[in-house]
Amino acid sequence: MKENKKLPDKTVERLSQYRRNLLICVANGKSHIFSHEIAGMLHITSVQVRRDIMLIGYKGTLRKGYDIQELILLIGEIIDSNSGQRVAVIGVGNLGRAIISYLKGKRSKLSIIAAFDTNIEKVDRIYAGVHCYHYDRLAEIIKSEDISIGIITVPASEAAKVAENLVISGIKGILNFTPSPVNVSSHVFLEEYDMITSLEKVAYFVKKNEF
Repeated sequence: MKENKKLPDKTVERLSQYRRNLLICVANGKSHIFSHEIAGMLHITSVQVRRDIMLIGYKGTLRKGYDIQELILLIGEIIDSNSGQRVAVIGVGNLGRAIISYLKGKRSKLSIIAAFDTNIEKVDRIYAGVHCYHYDRLAEIIKSEDISIGIITVPASEAAKVAENLVISGIKGILNFTPSPVNVSSHVFLEEYDMITSLEKVAYFVKKNEF
């Protein structure tokens, strides 16, 4: 794959999902896999899998399919930063703490190294190995720790201001876990995930399938 080729958002999403499932395959002793097997894990078509893998310039064999280890390494080269990227979580409520604990050690190239909150009872405490700073120190710590990604888990009413302060502080990517949409400048990549919307989507299709 050419270094300057930018992949579609959905393709990057699926590549991450492919890698996660391929790592499970390796743990189970599997060395090769076919596109239809990957498709079955993600409930998508094998055509989509082949298109995604062709986009990153990888080919399998008709007899054995894809070499799992090679594919994992290639996906890592494409998705991960060579030097790694540092992440901060803003808001150390139940969701913020759960995210810190869940992501700890999951990816060597993505490290949560700071958390922020306004509650003085949470400040200067350690959560799953991550130090929580007072929110007033946001810009200072982002700069000193070379943090490039921010995860927002504050109350919805505070999301817009937090996003604004993250951008001012030099953050290049934001993952917003609040139900409140935020606006950022074009040079900052924004991903928004609303659990209520996702749950309502599931509930809708469950309702449609009821007899």
